[in-house]
Amino acid sequence: MSIDVNNESGTEVDEQAILDVARYALARMRIHPLSELSVIVVDEEAMEQLHIQWMDLPGPTDVMSFPMDELRPPAKDDDEPPQGLLGDIVLCPEVAKKQGEAAPTGHSMDEELQLLTVHGVLHLLGYDHEEPDEKAEMFGLQAAIIDGWRAERGIEGASPAPTIT
Repeated sequence: MSIDVNNESGTEVDEQAILDVARYALARMRIHPLSELSVIVVDEEAMEQLHIQWMDLPGPTDVMSFPMDELRPPAKDDDEPPQGLLGDIVLCPEVAKKQGEAAPTGHSMDEELQLLTVHGVLHLLGYDHEEPDEKAEMFGLQAAIIDGWRAERGIEGASPAPTIT
């Protein structure tokens, strides 16, 4: 799996954890091991510009996903996953920090960025949360991926509660 993490935010983030959780999520979703993903970490100003340009919404947001080849997980366990370019995930650590602090359980900026990375991966794979049933499926899968990744790393405790609305 080729995953590039490019921190342009000026904020120190755990780039290795972002890389590791993205790799784990893609493996868990059975995405071809030669597929490519780019994760870009930007400041609030850059995120706000992207949010306005692509969503026509004011202010910065936490995560945006820009799919390329619209890859999807294989429908059946014995299906061969397609190879391709997943696309870009853009993260904003300043927004992640605020969301982590405001979460009911409270968690760190890096924990929130890990959650947002998985969230972005799922968006690239076609998952959404506009409708209640879609939200339940996506957030359930997101929690399962984060919990599995944390368990594999020996990190105790449940996954951070989703702060994405």
